[in-house]
Amino acid sequence: MATTDYENDELIFLAEDESQEKETNLGRWNVLVVDDDEEIHTVTRLALSDLHLNDKKLHFHHAYSGKQALSIIEKLGNRLAIILLDVVMETDDAGLVVARKMREELKLMEPRIVLRTGQPGYAPEESVIKEYDINDYKTKTELTRSKLVTTIIASLRSYQQILTINQSRQGLEKIIHSSANLLEEHSVKGYCEGIVTQISSLLGLEAGGVVCARAGAVLDKEDNSVYVLGAAGEFAKYINESLENVHDPKIVEAVNRCLQQKTHVFQNNYSVLYLNSSGYDAAVFLNLKHEISIIDRKLLEVFLSSISVGYENVNLFHQLRNAAFRDWLTKLPNRNEFINMLDETCAKGIMGDNVVALLDIKHFSDVNDGLGQDAGNNLLKAVSKRVQDSLSSKVKMGRIGADVFGLIGSEEVVNPTTINALFAFPFKAGDHTLPINITMGLCKLTDDGSTGINLLKQTNIALNRAKKDLNTNFGYYEPEMEEKTTWRLGLIRQLRADFSARKLEVWYQPQVDLVTERVVGLEALLRWPTEKEGFISPAVFVPLAEYSGLIIEIGAWVLEQSCRQLKVLVDKGYENLRMAVNISMPQFRDPDFIQMVKSAVGAHEIIPGQLELEITESVVMDEPHIVVEALKELKSFGVKIAIDDFGTGFSSMSYLQQLPLDRLKVDRSFINEIKPNKSAFIAETIVTLGNRLGLQTIAEGIEKREQASYMLKLGCDEAQGFLYAKPMAFDDLIVFLEKNK
Repeated sequence: MATTDYENDELIFLAEDESQEKETNLGRWNVLVVDDDEEIHTVTRLALSDLHLNDKKLHFHHAYSGKQALSIIEKLGNRLAIILLDVVMETDDAGLVVARKMREELKLMEPRIVLRTGQPGYAPEESVIKEYDINDYKTKTELTRSKLVTTIIASLRSYQQILTINQSRQGLEKIIHSSANLLEEHSVKGYCEGIVTQISSLLGLEAGGVVCARAGAVLDKEDNSVYVLGAAGEFAKYINESLENVHDPKIVEAVNRCLQQKTHVFQNNYSVLYLNSSGYDAAVFLNLKHEISIIDRKLLEVFLSSISVGYENVNLFHQLRNAAFRDWLTKLPNRNEFINMLDETCAKGIMGDNVVALLDIKHFSDVNDGLGQDAGNNLLKAVSKRVQDSLSSKVKMGRIGADVFGLIGSEEVVNPTTINALFAFPFKAGDHTLPINITMGLCKLTDDGSTGINLLKQTNIALNRAKKDLNTNFGYYEPEMEEKTTWRLGLIRQLRADFSARKLEVWYQPQVDLVTERVVGLEALLRWPTEKEGFISPAVFVPLAEYSGLIIEIGAWVLEQSCRQLKVLVDKGYENLRMAVNISMPQFRDPDFIQMVKSAVGAHEIIPGQLELEITESVVMDEPHIVVEALKELKSFGVKIAIDDFGTGFSSMSYLQQLPLDRLKVDRSFINEIKPNKSAFIAETIVTLGNRLGLQTIAEGIEKREQASYMLKLGCDEAQGFLYAKPMAFDDLIVFLEKNK
């Protein structure tokens, strides 16, 4: 049954191309008289000519055979209200053939059939009425005018009731289908456009109308004015704009009245439908040519109650999407969306002279710590606003991290000079006026198939490099930067793997008394042998171990290994040797460090005084309170303390006096200054300072005899260097000690 076949004015669903035909057929009932006797046609027409029902007259169509009747029925379809059908015409069952084809083949169930026959025996009444959905069965002789009128009125009422039921059923089917489609829509714009389209379909209108709501509940707007969320037809151009921009006082007044009164507004030439679910409300404005009928209103109420839940869902989805792709504070795209923006730029192939930039606010944490988080938030919003106001039409902007913003735009505007100019003046952050500085990392887009995540990574590499540059506040990405980073990460992975496989080794370099040149101590030195590259320098891999945090595990292993092998030497008769082990700052931060040292000493049964921990000046100055307290506790335990590379840093004398030191090591750089007929002033000063503080001194890097003689004259106690012995594996150390007893 096609919905477009209806003509009756009670019907709701009418296709756009049949609206004109609907107007011409208002106010009449279509009746088809089928009989091969012309007199029957004339009598029927005369008998029913003045009959009216519901202010509508009868309109007659005539057929004189079954074949002709089927042609008219197929043409008029469900617009036929009644068929007065003769049974016997060109054949004895021609009328029954018409009834069967109409019901079974044409699937026309609404038109009522009144069978009329002059020969009742050809069609048994009971079986025919059941089989063909016949409304009445009369012999021609018994159909007086009064009985005919009664039959017609009863049949028309039956037709109207069936029609109304089918209208409601079709309306509900549309509601279910439309609601299901809408509930699959996650875009606010798409959902609201769907509402307009589906309501227009339900009412048989052209798709045109607007859905409006207060922006604060749905859109990312600062105000709470009424905005157009979705529209169809002539209003589509106003989507996401203020309702006032529609410039139609009737629409503005009607929508505002609907939202304020929270109820539908029905007028002769327009209607405004109210949507509400869990605090999310909206108004749907529709242009109409006539007032919505009672049946239409009931269908709309069912439809609106269904889609209101969907309206709530789509708003919640909108909020979830904002949480996933928008920064809650600045309303800018967040890191995820910024990557999508980069991907879109790459996909469109619009590299040109475009540049990606990351802007990092220097010392932003000081603002939060000193002035409070509100001031920090206000500062971020102020930065966002100034950059957008100045460059918004030329760049895309996002907030990548706490105090990091991203820009995408042409090199004409995304360059250090232009961006630095934006930060030349202080920012207003609440009650505070704050001057700020930034660091920039920039990356030029190239047509090399890069992805958004890769471009962001490269720009971040440039930013990190710029942070280390003391001469400027920006840096451009260069491929070698990434290559070096990749190399470093690869080396860290290899170091971790080799350490787990116990491929690292501890070597030892003897320390001698400058007067007797007898071995008095050993320095434990970490060595990393590899199959392809040989030994990797500690100057390369130790900083990487500290950076990755692996130094804590490695340092504990070196200390344990040194204590174990020192015990072996003691058992071999070298009771007076001490073992020096280097300690880094990450080890001091480890809460188990002090206990780990004590456990290593106790586990291998060595005298605490035989273990000497070496620290550098930079370690002391990094976090002096942690270092001083830890060393004091270890000193009280009996462990010796030496400060390595003394004179190369900028240590405070006050902290130097607080440290429980036993020994100062003169750095090799000062030893290299010792030349014939030339004094080494700094080396002399360090030895003198050590003597004044009651500390022993040891010179490292002694390679020449004149260096050893010079340091001995200065009063230095001990020495270490290639002149005496190179670092060696433990087995070689035993051989060396045996030869130098």
